[in-house]
Amino acid sequence: PATSERAQPPVAAAPPLEPTAPGAGTILLLEDEKVVRDLVRAILERDGFRVIEASAPEEALAASLRDRDGIDLLLTDVVMPGMSGPDVARAIGSPERPLKVLYMSGYSDEAVIQKGLLEPGSAFLQKPFSAHELTEAIRGLLDGVDSMSTPSRGTGFSLSP
Repeated sequence: PATSERAQPPVAAAPPLEPTAPGAGTILLLEDEKVVRDLVRAILERDGFRVIEASAPEEALAASLRDRDGIDLLLTDVVMPGMSGPDVARAIGSPERPLKVLYMSGYSDEAVIQKGLLEPGSAFLQKPFSAHELTEAIRGLLDGVDSMSTPSRGTGFSLSP
C-alpha cells in the first residue's frame, strides 16, 4: 500500500515572530559590535522604523548633526571605545529638544548603575534581548509609556530574556 509522507518540521525551528504594529520614527543606532548592530537594524527595519546606523561615537555625533530634528530616539550601547553611550546622548541632546535614549549592555542594570555608567531611571535593555523586548521598549519610550519598567529596582527598563 502507498504511504503518504508528511513533512516534518525542523527539530530546531524558531518560533514564529509575533505580529507587531508598524514602527513609526527614526532610530539612531550606535553599536560597535557589527553582528549586534546588523541584527538590531534588521529587527527595527522589519518593524517599520527608519534606522540611522553608527559603529562609533564619532559617527553618531556626525549623523546627529546631519539629521538631528529627524531622530526620535538614540539606541546605544553603554560601553564603547572612546566615548560612552551616556556621553554621546548628552552631546546629542539639548534642553530645547530632549533626546529619548534607550541604553543596552551586556552588563546587568545593577552593574551599570553601581559602576556609575548610568543613572537610576535610565531606560535600559540588558543583552541578550529578544526582538519583541527591543521593539516594545522602543515603542514604550516613543509613546511615553513606561509599562515595562521595574520600579522596585528604580532602573527604568530592565529587560532580560
